[in-house]
Formats: sequence, C-alpha cells, structure tokens
Amino acid sequence: MRTLSRYLATEIVAATAMVIVALLMLFAFFDLLDQLKDLGRGAYNMRRILIYVLLSMPDHAYVLFPVAALIGTLFALAHLVAGSEYTVMRTSGVSSTRFAAILASIGLGFAVLTFAFGEFVSPPAQQLAQRLRSQAITGLVAQEFRSGLWIKDDRRFINVIEVLPDSSLRGVRIYEFDSKSRLASASFAQRGRYQSGRRWLLQDVIQTQFDETKSTVKEIAEMDWQSVLDPTLIAVLRVKPEQMSAWNLYSYSQHLKENRQKALRYEIALWAKFVYPLAVVVMMVLALPFAHIQSRQAGVGAKIFTGIMLGLLFHFLNRLFSHLGLLNSWSPLATAITPTVIFLSLATVMMWWQERR
Repeated sequence: MRTLSRYLATEIVAATAMVIVALLMLFAFFDLLDQLKDLGRGAYNMRRILIYVLLSMPDHAYVLFPVAALIGTLFALAHLVAGSEYTVMRTSGVSSTRFAAILASIGLGFAVLTFAFGEFVSPPAQQLAQRLRSQAITGLVAQEFRSGLWIKDDRRFINVIEVLPDSSLRGVRIYEFDSKSRLASASFAQRGRYQSGRRWLLQDVIQTQFDETKSTVKEIAEMDWQSVLDPTLIAVLRVKPEQMSAWNLYSYSQHLKENRQKALRYEIALWAKFVYPLAVVVMMVLALPFAHIQSRQAGVGAKIFTGIMLGLLFHFLNRLFSHLGLLNSWSPLATAITPTVIFLSLATVMMWWQERR
C-alpha cells in the first residue's frame, strides 16, 4: 500500500505542478495585458510592469491551488483509468474509501504548502507589488499599518485612520515639513469628503502651525485640501483583507474591536485563511468519483473541462458567500467554511452513488 501511495503521489504531484505552471502563465499574461494600459504613466516602464507581474504570481498560486489540485488529480486518475491501472488497483482490493484516504493524505501536503504561500509568501509579495506600482505611477510611498494608511507625498506625511464605504475618510492627519525637514504644521480632521479634481473638503479640523519661536493652534470647521489622493488611488493603495496574512488579520481585527469598529470583513478573511487550504484536500477527493467513469464514456479532455468548471464554481461560491456573510452579518466561520462543506458533501454523495452502481 505504501508503494501505491508513493506512485499516486508522484503522478498527482507531477500533473498538479504542470497545471499550476500553465495557469500561472495564463494569469501572468492577463496581468501583463492589464498593466500595459498604464505603460508610460510616471516612471511605470516595462521593467517595472514585469516586476509587478512577477510579484503577483504568488497570490495567483495561492488562489489557484485548489483548482490546480482538482484538475491535476483528474488528469492523473484519467490516465490511470485509460491505462487500466485503476481497474487493476480496484480488483486488487483497494476500496474507494482507501483511495480517498490516500488522496486526502497527499492533499494535506498540498494544504500545508497552500497555507505557507497564503501566510508567508503571497502577502508581502502582493504588498510590495502594489507599493512599487503606485510609487512608479504617482511618486507616492504608502503603507498600511494598524494605525491606518500612511502616505508620503513630497514633504507631507498623510495618515488616514479609515476609508469608509462611500470613499470618504475618517481621521485624517497631515504632517507637513519644510525644506530643512523641520515640522512646519500638523493638522487633524475628523472627516474628509472628496469633491473633484483631487480636492477634499476636511471637516472639524485642528491645525497647529510651527515656527522657530512658537506654535499656533487653529480650529477650522471646514477647509479645502488639495492632494494627489483620490478615491481610486486610495483603493489601490489599501491592502485587501484577502491579501493579508492571518496574523495581520487577527491583529487588525482586534484593533478594530478595541476601537468599536466593524471587523466582520477581516474576521471572515481570517477564517478563510485556515479553511481555504483544506479545500485542496476536498477538491482532490472530489476528483475520485470521476475515475469510475471509463475512458470510453468520457475522455481526459472532458474530465479536465469538468474540473475547470467545478473549480470556477468553487471560486465564485467562495466570493458569493463572502459577500453574503458580510451583508447579512453571518458567523465568520460559517461564511468561510460553507463552500468547502458543500463541495465535500458533493464528493461524498458522488462516491456513495458510484459505489451503489
């Protein structure tokens, strides 16, 4: 049985590696086409576009791994069926349950690799890609911390505590320095609303002016603020919860709770970080019932097409439940795990139906 497990692992790993490389090349091509529209903006040249595409690949690998595992397993099992190897294994006494256990053990290795990519490789690579792109196009240097979004704009450092759904800002701090790198003014606004032409209306502003001998504090009900920022740029600069590491998601959600702010989106993303790698195991087990379908009934191409459709369905189902959970304030764990449970149930029913036949 150990020899069989090693043989299956070799076939599945090779097929999955081939599939993930093909998918990554396809998505890299799409990224390249998408970025070419910004070629020539600021300092965003072809070299920086290629770096951006390269840094985006770990995030694509993380997202695509369950789909690649499903297609790779389908491909490997289809070849075993076509060569009558699967039939020999079954007649030798290997049950469907035992096959599922072998696939699950192989899938656990893939799950660990998926979690490692999602936790340690994808988040820093994606954040670096976004920073390089925004800095090349706009000249801005930005980073998101627990204290909010920080942006360097020439001699000004801007801190935005929260970007609200309507693209307005809550808690805007502006620190402006003179040519000798001395603090010239510090302003704090409770709210900021975008007007037009990169002009913002700041409300409830406390502004402190510094000179060599004294400081002056002014309270301003409303003031115009001209900035390179606009809602589109802020959306690009901010790190999406799905692209953050589990530790950062946990820290930030606790920070939001301590400040009595909504943290549901970050909690859903946190649970998804732990549930999503397990989807690799479920997808590989889901491929097993298709091995019962003989090659004369459905060839390798048809099975791979089925795998692609199931992978797309899983991806869209994940997105759907994420939005539904956020809109209806569902439990973060239930929102994150439901698509995986649905596909596990589908795999169980299909295996039961094949055994009944």
